[in-house]
Amino acid sequence: MAENEPDPYDVALQQLKTAAEMLKIEPWIHEFLKKPQKALTVAIPVRLDNDELVNFTGFRVQHNNARGPYKGGIRYHPDVTVNEVKALAMLMTWKCAVLDVPFGGAKGAIICNPKNMSEGEIERMTRRYGYTIMDIIGPHKDIPAPDVYTNQQTMAWLMDTYSIFHGQPIPEIVTGKPVFLYGSEGREEATSRGVMFCAREAANKALNLDLKGLRVAVQGYGNVGWNTAKLMHAAGSKIIAASDSKGGIYSDNGFDPVKVYEHKMKTRSVVGFSGTEEISNEGLLELECDILIPAALGNQITKPNADKINAKIIVEGANGPTSPEADKILYERKILLVPDILANAGGVTVSYFEWVQNLCREHWPEEEVNKKLENKIVKSFNGVYNISQKHKCDMRTAALMLGVGRVAEAIRTLGLWP
Repeated sequence: MAENEPDPYDVALQQLKTAAEMLKIEPWIHEFLKKPQKALTVAIPVRLDNDELVNFTGFRVQHNNARGPYKGGIRYHPDVTVNEVKALAMLMTWKCAVLDVPFGGAKGAIICNPKNMSEGEIERMTRRYGYTIMDIIGPHKDIPAPDVYTNQQTMAWLMDTYSIFHGQPIPEIVTGKPVFLYGSEGREEATSRGVMFCAREAANKALNLDLKGLRVAVQGYGNVGWNTAKLMHAAGSKIIAASDSKGGIYSDNGFDPVKVYEHKMKTRSVVGFSGTEEISNEGLLELECDILIPAALGNQITKPNADKINAKIIVEGANGPTSPEADKILYERKILLVPDILANAGGVTVSYFEWVQNLCREHWPEEEVNKKLENKIVKSFNGVYNISQKHKCDMRTAALMLGVGRVAEAIRTLGLWP
């Protein structure tokens, strides 16, 4: 975490405080929700290909399970911290509640740089991590999923490790698996499809328009960013800008996001795509457009650049791309921002569908999965939007009120034992 960036856990606590005050939640429930129910730190000794032993550090944080088993991704990153994981676990609690799926929030991580590791080293690290957290995960306790720099293969290794120790295949232990290994149809595009549905609903509310012809800029061209661009383009939007860690591209006439993705696969960057001009990530954020989709890293829209944002709508594909100070500025400027705990919740929603299919040993067609996802997203968007209108607050505060309120209601009803 850079020195000038706020501590993510402090930001999460402030968001909780804001929601608790607006909802007038009892002090004991607010206090209960401030801390994770369990935060496990583990050592992960791994023998590298050169026979050197490296002892990685891993985390699994379980925030709250009042509404169901813990649920949350596992990320591999050299700069991840326990406070970041605690914040993300708390946000997962609210995200699941906003979408009304019966999960609580969790998050996992390993401090490592997978870009500098072989596939064999990553597999050994993943399996050892799965073994070290095995006592606290389970199909009805805590169900991990992919996150930053983890994928379907990672989940397959975790599933296999857990299944070996239990003597039978247990696919419901993780979600985000390959489709041919008990995964769900539509899971790969689920987060992006949720972003697209939110963008569509926001355009209808803020602009009284559908997506056709709207100018869209996408920051970040990983799985979420490029799939969102593809889906928005298919819905008739004009993708005018895209970027990745090496820079960005812009074309006033728009471009085909699929061809840009193919270019990125060949060159490892969107930069240099034919018919576009180069633009910085910062410049992309400040472009005049109808919809801006930050789908890269956190803390991208901050107090210094919030006044320079020229989008009518912002839909957060990434986790935490907007700082609290920027939130206030954007709201005062009447820019409709759809927050991460609603906008990118398509992934956990289809993860829930995958878990249900695994428990029942069923496999649903993609059309059914996508329709169920759309129903969930649209209902949740309308719920959040109505709260924002009723309480005259921004969409993030409204989403937090909906999510925190549902969790508080569960805790209030269950009571505190003993």
